[in-house]
Amino acid sequence: MKKIVIFGVGLIGGSVALALKKAGDHAQIVGVGRTGASLQHALDLGVIDHATNNIAEALKNADIILIAAPVAQTPVILNAIKPHLDKTTVITDAGSTKSDVLNCARTILSEQFSQFVGGHPIAGAEKSGAAAAMHDLYFNKSVVLTPTTDTNPEALSQVRTLWEKCGAQVSQMTAETHDGIFAAVSHLPHLLAFALVDDIAARPNAEQLFSFAASGFRDFTRIAGSHPEMWRDITLANKTALLKEITAFENELSQLKQLLNNEDGEGLQALFERASKARNQWAKTKLQ
Repeated sequence: MKKIVIFGVGLIGGSVALALKKAGDHAQIVGVGRTGASLQHALDLGVIDHATNNIAEALKNADIILIAAPVAQTPVILNAIKPHLDKTTVITDAGSTKSDVLNCARTILSEQFSQFVGGHPIAGAEKSGAAAAMHDLYFNKSVVLTPTTDTNPEALSQVRTLWEKCGAQVSQMTAETHDGIFAAVSHLPHLLAFALVDDIAARPNAEQLFSFAASGFRDFTRIAGSHPEMWRDITLANKTALLKEITAFENELSQLKQLLNNEDGEGLQALFERASKARNQWAKTKLQ
């Protein structure tokens, strides 16, 4: 690869750029963003090699285009790049939802949809912007690719290689499977963290409550510091799967409320033990 174009040079896109540089990849990295200030900041930090908002200039001789912007911007970006796409340029994304992105790409790119590979790096942080980018963000982290029967095998291979150069472990699944999984283990936890902090902050004694909040509150709510626009877009894009998960969690809360209301200590302990065992087993597996 000689030239990689990244739309969105914040945490996700910027970390890809830094990881490639760290790996010794000599491809020119061109950043495209919504504001000149963010692009200049990425340039000043050495995250990207060149910045432009001229789409034709950016895409000339590009090998790979990575869309690392909030998912709601994907249609705008795809429409902008479509007139300037070479037949060999590979397009991929880093969005947290995949069915909506693939449907959008199929509609907009039409005969060039085979050049698009849906992707989702399972890594991030509550901070955003180029200053938050890290060269090791993806090291030993999972990246899910969601090819379709129309996907060009060479395009898929190039995207896999891109992420492997970043140190990631790459797997594949359908977009529908992806969206169901991440509604449960990523999107719902973020909604719960946002909801809890919003609830506490709206109370008359919020200042007092926050003053006594300690490590448990900190750990549970860390992700409530995440990018609001990005999570707004993810939530709306994965609405169907997420509503199912919210209903399932409401049922779990109802069960917990009933156990507490009945002062059922044995039932509460059994629930806590099941959860503790499952959580500890997961943590043990992730650390191996």
